Amino acid sequence: MASQHSAVVIGVGPEQGLGATLACHFAAKGLHVFIAGRSENKLQRVATDIQQRGGSATVVVADATIEQNVAHLFEMAQRDDHVIDIAAYNVDSNISAPLLDMDAETFTMLWRQNCLGAFLFGKEAVNAMKKRKQGTLFFTGATASLRAKPPFTAFAAAKAGLRALAQGMAREFSPQGIHVVHAIIDGVIDGERARNQFPNYVNAKGKDGLLQLAAIAETYWAMHAQHPSAWTHELDLRPFKEPF
Repeated sequence: MASQHSAVVIGVGPEQGLGATLACHFAAKGLHVFIAGRSENKLQRVATDIQQRGGSATVVVADATIEQNVAHLFEMAQRDDHVIDIAAYNVDSNISAPLLDMDAETFTMLWRQNCLGAFLFGKEAVNAMKKRKQGTLFFTGATASLRAKPPFTAFAAAKAGLRALAQGMAREFSPQGIHVVHAIIDGVIDGERARNQFPNYVNAKGKDGLLQLAAIAETYWAMHAQHPSAWTHELDLRPFKEPF
């Protein structure tokens, strides 16, 4: 029996979000997609969308910060002769938190969601891929991966930690055939969250002022398809209008 090639995407929320778009794109390329997140209702809607488009998906409710949840996700993803070609960590939790008003619980929560969960996910992904000596592991970063700006200092500390994790994993596991990618999203994504939370900002950016979901997914796939003699570890994506 031939193996079923698959992708695992955690951090799947609304249908108009990056996690869902990545899952739909990978499914359209012929991979069975395991979609994970904390909201079963949102996951089911994304799975239905994938299936209506002719793809296949499995829903796994999981909290990325709980080790047993992440281990269960990868156990599910390797059953029935499934092999994992792509694993994408797309958890992105951010809140406004001025430093002197922030407690240790808030700082720790942001670190757990943006960094610790990535460690748990990345470790399981590498273990799943190392036998075949191939696979692509994506970590979605942010502008804050490179610089801290208040009142988002805690978020930046966590994203900087994620970037360091990705660098270390790339150096350790690239020679074993595992392509580790850190993608810096330097701008606002044109998705449900932005349109609901700050519609005036979205409108002010105008045409092509926000990152388009489908365009990001196409870039992820292009990196997955790269020849190993010319791998990209880190890149930044931003609208052409965005200053940097």
